[in-house]
Amino acid sequence: MNIAFMAHDKRKELMVQFFIAYSGILSKHALYSTAVTGRLVTEATGLDVTLFLSGDQGGSQQIGARVAYNEIDILIVFNDPFEESTLDAEIYKIIRHCDMHNIPVATNIATAEIIIRALDRGDLDWRNIVNPKNKGKQ
Repeated sequence: MNIAFMAHDKRKELMVQFFIAYSGILSKHALYSTAVTGRLVTEATGLDVTLFLSGDQGGSQQIGARVAYNEIDILIVFNDPFEESTLDAEIYKIIRHCDMHNIPVATNIATAEIIIRALDRGDLDWRNIVNPKNKGKQ
């Protein structure tokens, strides 16, 4: 599966901790991220992550384009609900595209854990049926 992820500045450390905890599961899949978040995850876990630009330099748009073309199977976005960001409108558009293509989205650690555990159990294998063009690791 193709898993994209990004995080607001105050949630990057939480994203790193999440990837450390679930690196065994996530290592079996193709991972994509905005630059800073992806680099932090790679440094902490050794996972292979395809890096896009930083979110504020167009990385969220790069992820959004892949979502719009239904090339992403899971999106994880750790938002900071107490900080208004210039990327909020962009993230909202990406989530709308996820809704259009039935792409599971996690916007906090609770939903991310549910999705990753479902992925590990095979509950998301239907994505391979509805989206056979994916070139992910699994």
